[in-house]
Amino acid sequence: QVQLVESGGGLAQAGGSLRLSCAASGNISSVNYMAWYHQPPGDRRALVAGITVGGSTDYADSVKGRFTISRDNARNTVYLQMNSLKIEDAGVYQCAAGRVIIPRMKVMDYWGTGTPVTVSS
Repeated sequence: QVQLVESGGGLAQAGGSLRLSCAASGNISSVNYMAWYHQPPGDRRALVAGITVGGSTDYADSVKGRFTISRDNARNTVYLQMNSLKIEDAGVYQCAAGRVIIPRMKVMDYWGTGTPVTVSS
């Protein structure tokens, strides 16, 4: 089992920044990929950014150039730096951990409870 605890959500103005953190504990060696997902109000959850244990990253087109995912393996923590926030970035951000099956296929096995992000105009 892997436990994930998110923090760092809150209120930001459009154009502003927030930094989310996801602390992982438990059987960390069972996962090799961690990601952030975004669920806007009334909409489906979607991948925002992911990072492998080796540091390879992938991003949704909507956040490329604005968001950066990083990890601190010593602290078992993954971060999501969100810059140039837009109104449509608001919602709940969930951290997830899982495995890369093939480069285009990941299976997410564990989920955090999420942290809310509000973006004001």
